[in-house]
Amino acid sequence: MAIWGIDLGGTKIEGAVLPSLQQTTTLVRERIATESDKGYNHILQQIKSLIDKMKNDSGLLPERIGFGTPGELDPMLQTMKNCNSTALNGKPLKKDLEQLLGVPVELANDANCFALAETTWGIVKEKKPEARMVFGIIMGTGVGAGIVIDGKIWNGKHGIAGEWGHNFLDESGGKCYCGKIGCVEKIIAGPSLQHFYSTISGGEEKKLQDIVAHASNDKYAQQTLDRLYDMFGKAISVVVNILDPDVIVIGGGVGNIDNLYTKGKEALSKYIFNNRVDVDILKPSLGDSAGVFGAAALVAN
Repeated sequence: MAIWGIDLGGTKIEGAVLPSLQQTTTLVRERIATESDKGYNHILQQIKSLIDKMKNDSGLLPERIGFGTPGELDPMLQTMKNCNSTALNGKPLKKDLEQLLGVPVELANDANCFALAETTWGIVKEKKPEARMVFGIIMGTGVGAGIVIDGKIWNGKHGIAGEWGHNFLDESGGKCYCGKIGCVEKIIAGPSLQHFYSTISGGEEKKLQDIVAHASNDKYAQQTLDRLYDMFGKAISVVVNILDPDVIVIGGGVGNIDNLYTKGKEALSKYIFNNRVDVDILKPSLGDSAGVFGAAALVAN
């Protein structure tokens, strides 16, 4: 049976139909603008338009559809929360989608879909197929993660499992949009690294890729990256001490920094409650397919 996945993003909605859990050659792959500024009902109609097009192009009808979302479905209230596409917050998205589309749907946030895709089809399957627990990180404009145990997403009692980006890390990060001070996200997310560079360089602004490119001849760039490696090690040590995952996969723009996998891992060894670091820290292999593939994997069984 073909499996259907939709990656609901702030700027685009992407859909894919895969033949089965064993195959990643898509039968159909389409995308449409989210146009989230036009409101919640418009987003729903955009989703329906995309799925109608996928039905026409594939000649297939979905029995269930998996959705990757930019936030979480509250398991108690059954409404969305923590969405950066704020029109979704407080809305009964699962219920509304099932009524609109006429099929059961499963929802998971984008980090959970990333972790599930890399476990099911990506780097974890390639490098560590025996892994039982995977912590899949997205480090980009924000910091989040998903937890996969024995091939299934662990959501947690409040639906926030994996939200290590809003653990306290260091007061120097300042106030976070969530209302707390010094969150992980305010220290090691891309914009936070750029802000730190600007602060120590006397106001000069550089994009993250330029900070990385000029680290060898720019002391402020090197200082920014050294702080990243150390703070990453400190932040992830809390996760390792509590969950002790078999594999950590790092996606997002910050995850493209090569030294994070060596110097960041060395920093982890300073903070972990162990005499060594055995956990594999890997780069993902699915690229921008992870979100929509992970959404499809939600309804594969």
